[in-house]
Order: sequence, then C-alpha cells, then structure tokens
Amino acid sequence: MRISKHLSSRFLQLFLPLLFICLPAQAYAAYEVRITAPEPLDELLTQFLDLSRYKDRSDLNEDQFNFMVATAEEEVAELIATEGYFSSVTTVNVDRGSNKPIVNIHVDPGPRTRITKVDVGVQGPASQRSPQQVEQLISEWPLVRGEAFRQADWDAAKERSLQLLRNHLYAAAEIRHAEARIHADREEAELTAEFASGPAFTLGPLHVKGARRYPESIVHNINPLEPGEPYDAGRLLALQRQIQRTPYYSNAVIDIARDPENAEGTPVTVSVSEFPTQRISAGVGYSTDTGASVEGRYSHNDVFGKAWVFDSRIKIEQERQLGNLNLAMPPDRTGFVNAADFAYERTTLEGIDLRSLRYGLWRSRTSDTLDLAFKLQYYSDKLERLNGADIPDDIIVQPGDHRALVTSVEWTSRQVDDLVFPRSGYIISNYLGVALKGLLTDETFFRAASQVRKFFPVRERDLLILGASVGAVFTKDGNISVPASLLFRAGGTDTIRGYDYLSIGNEINGTVYPTRYMATGTIEYQYWFLPQWGAAVFYDVGTATDNWADKEFFHGVGLGARWRSPVGPIRADLGYGIQRGEVRPHFSLGILF
Repeated sequence: MRISKHLSSRFLQLFLPLLFICLPAQAYAAYEVRITAPEPLDELLTQFLDLSRYKDRSDLNEDQFNFMVATAEEEVAELIATEGYFSSVTTVNVDRGSNKPIVNIHVDPGPRTRITKVDVGVQGPASQRSPQQVEQLISEWPLVRGEAFRQADWDAAKERSLQLLRNHLYAAAEIRHAEARIHADREEAELTAEFASGPAFTLGPLHVKGARRYPESIVHNINPLEPGEPYDAGRLLALQRQIQRTPYYSNAVIDIARDPENAEGTPVTVSVSEFPTQRISAGVGYSTDTGASVEGRYSHNDVFGKAWVFDSRIKIEQERQLGNLNLAMPPDRTGFVNAADFAYERTTLEGIDLRSLRYGLWRSRTSDTLDLAFKLQYYSDKLERLNGADIPDDIIVQPGDHRALVTSVEWTSRQVDDLVFPRSGYIISNYLGVALKGLLTDETFFRAASQVRKFFPVRERDLLILGASVGAVFTKDGNISVPASLLFRAGGTDTIRGYDYLSIGNEINGTVYPTRYMATGTIEYQYWFLPQWGAAVFYDVGTATDNWADKEFFHGVGLGARWRSPVGPIRADLGYGIQRGEVRPHFSLGILF
C-alpha cells in the first residue's frame, strides 16, 4: 500500500505540469480554496496542495481544474502522512454559486501515529573501539517512544546519527538498515535503524590543489594536523579556518578519501581558491563613538614574488583619523608570521588632541584557541589640550612629546563552543609590556592589561555574559612621561555604556586626561525571541583613575537589540549613565565596497 501511494504521488508530481502544458489552453477563472484542518496541517496543505498552489493562475482550463479536484483527496493523504496521520478522511466539494468557484476541503486527519518501539544499533569496530561514541549515538537518538511520528524527524534522526559516526574516526560509516514500520490500524510506528561503522580512519599526508599564485608551503606551514592522528571532522574544519585566516585564500575545501580498504593514513586533500594578487576596497560607516567614517584599503599579496603581503589602510572619522602600512612575510614552518608596520593615529576627544606615531616589528601566530604575538614597538606621541588653556600641575600625564620603545607579549585564549556566536566558554586577552629609560624611552615603565568574557547558556536560546577589563601602567615617579596612547580612558561602546567615548578619566576643567589605571565590569542578559534576533539588558561599571585610593566608579544601565548577521554579531544599545544622568546610544555600522 505504501509503495502504490508513493508511486501515485510521484506520478502526480511529474504528470501535472505536463497536463498544464498539453491540454487545450482555454482560460479558466481563478478560484478560491478554503481548507478546514487542524493546525498545523492547514498551513502544510495551503503551502503544498496543488489546488492551493495554482489557485491564482489565470492560464488553467476546466479539465486541469477538475483533475486537481479529483486527485485532491489522495494528495491530502500523502501530505499529512508525513506528519504521522495515516487514516485521514477528506471531503472535497466545489461551490460554483458565486462569481468565483470556491473549493471547500475538509480534512479529518484521524488519530496520530505515535512511536511505540525504537531499536538503534551500531555494528563494526566502533562497538569495541569506541563504546562511548556508540553509547552517545544511542542515548542521543532524538525519537523516543510516545512521540508523534513525522517523516522529516525520522529522516533527520538517521542523518544526525550517521554524522556522529562520520565526524569522528569512522569516515566511511553508513546506514546498514533503516525501517519505519507503520501500523495505521493501531496508530503505531516501529523504528529500526542499524549503522555500520566501518574501520577507524587515521590521517596521512597533506595534498594541496589549486595553488597557482602562492606557494603550497603556506598551507603546509599553517597545517595543525599531524600524520597518524585519528580522523576528526572538527580538525579538518580547524585547518580550513586556519587557511582562510591568511590573506591568500578566499576558500578551502578539505576532505579525505573515504575508502574503507585504505583507512590507515588516508591522504588529506586541500582544494584552495586564491585571492587575486592585488585588491582595492573602500567603505563608509558610522559609530556613536567616533562619528561618520570613510576608508580605503590597498593590498598586494606577492611582493618581491615571494608571497610577502603589503597592506595599506587609511580611515577618516569625525573624531579620529588613522593610517597604517604593513609588510608581512608568509608563515614560516612554525606557523608564525614576521611583519613590520607603521601607523599614525589622531584623536580629538574630550578636550584632548592626541597624535600617535608607531613603528613596530611583530612575530605572531593565530589559531582557533590561541593568538600569540611578540612585538617591539616604538611610540612617539604628542598630547595637547584643544583649547590651549594652562595645564594643572597635579595631572599624571603632562602634555607634550613622549616616546617609548616597548617590548611586549600579547595572547588571547579562546575556549568557546562557537567562534562567531559563542554561547558557552570564555575568551581571555592579556598584554604585558616593558620599556627602559634611555633606550629610545623617556621613562621606565611596565604596562599590563587583561580582558575576560565568560558565556553562560540559559534555556534553549538565551545567554548570560559576564565581563571584566583591567589595565595599569607602573612607573617610579608621580608625573610620568609615558606615551598617552599606552594609558587609559573609559566610556563608550566597549567599556561603560551610557557615557561618551573616552569621557571617563582624569577630568579637569572639562578636559579628560589619560590615566594610569582602569577597571571595568559588565553583566548582560540576552533574550533571543528568534534564532537571529534578540534583545538585551545590561549593567556596566568601572573607572579610569591616576590614584586608586581616590577612584570614582561610574555605573551604566540600559537595553539593546542583537542581530546574528551573516558577517557576525551586530548590536545596538541605549545606555543610561547614572553618575551624569545622561542617555547615550551605542552602535556602529560599516559597509565595504
């Protein structure tokens, strides 16, 4: 019976379009369809039933219309069977008493078939070698006794369980036998699924395809895979992300030969798509911190014909202007990139005109879980008060020119469930730097900074985020000759919302000077009413001060909107600064061309 219904449905799907083409083309007036069925079957039928799909067509003839009416009962039975209803009764009648024919379809779906038996098993080496993996597959089988049977859920359960095997060790796993035995008279469904794991796979040598502009050694040098390690799909994805972090490749497809006869040391094939040697881009944007902006960027990925990367960028905002030149070598055999850069930045905020010039040498490496950089940077800063008024003697950082040669190490550790939209885990970033007086440095100092974000999943979609940031500059003297760009101010989107950008610091006569200490904290709850859209409430607190004993904490509260966009999370917030009694919006948006 099930086979004949399936063939009948396939016949209708193939034959009906031909019928529309071949029958005489005498026009038939549009008609209405009124479906009476329980939710959500009414939506299913409205979307997929042929009478409903073609009701606004003006090129139907009467024979075509009558054919759809005659076959509607069988088509309804096929559609609602996918939702577990196998004993439905459908009546169809056509009311021609008005200007437009009305097709009335009444559906009594009958009792819903429910799952009464589930038998899931795994055959092959996995049962002995990976009992925990097999146990996970069985224990996490999503369809349980008493649950309504749906064809889509049955198909998804088989595919999900198969992927649990294929994603780790057993790349050639397959479904040996799967059957959903339906007893329509008893409204019962008995499910049987048996998987064959096949042999456990290990990884072999790496083969690169598609490399034309840039040497294959780039892929080999950043490859985290080790020959002989157990096959894991997550590890292949890690290599893919590592490749796409470089400026050379727009995409990478990575797979193995899933041959059970050659499971040990199976080759890993990487097919890359390369970026052009030269690229130019431009963009416009707006941020509540620094205003409207325009930017331009030019890069060359094969300087000297040796895959050295030259990157230049200029960005002009209302209250900040910056430019950057960078020349980087390709990754070496340890995955590190050696680079030299030149940067200039000017900000005119909160009564301060700060111009910072920086030269540097970097050695850095990035991965999913750890970013590490060693830097030697020379800073030359010029700090001025915008209105030209006299400077009080009691501020820590004095206006004027300051310079420093800073040796630093920076690292970021990530342990999260998702790199783009994390819901659990943590991210910690740290900075340690030192400069010695006399070595192109005005004054000896030590600088340290740290930032942490902890993510807690709540219910199915919601999220709780706790965060904290601290920073300090230590010197021997009270008045310090440290470049101001290495000191601290707070306020704005990324520190304390409800306050203007960099408006919290050593404020004297309306001017906010950078300070030697900063500490901020945040707690935010996100309520996701749709998979891509959410709302948030938050509380921020913190300070930036020269004297910890005389600190003043600033508090901000507010709410915002969240969007999981295709390019990453976007947020828009409205914060209230309690100490100053002001409301401030916080968001940024940019468009690249």
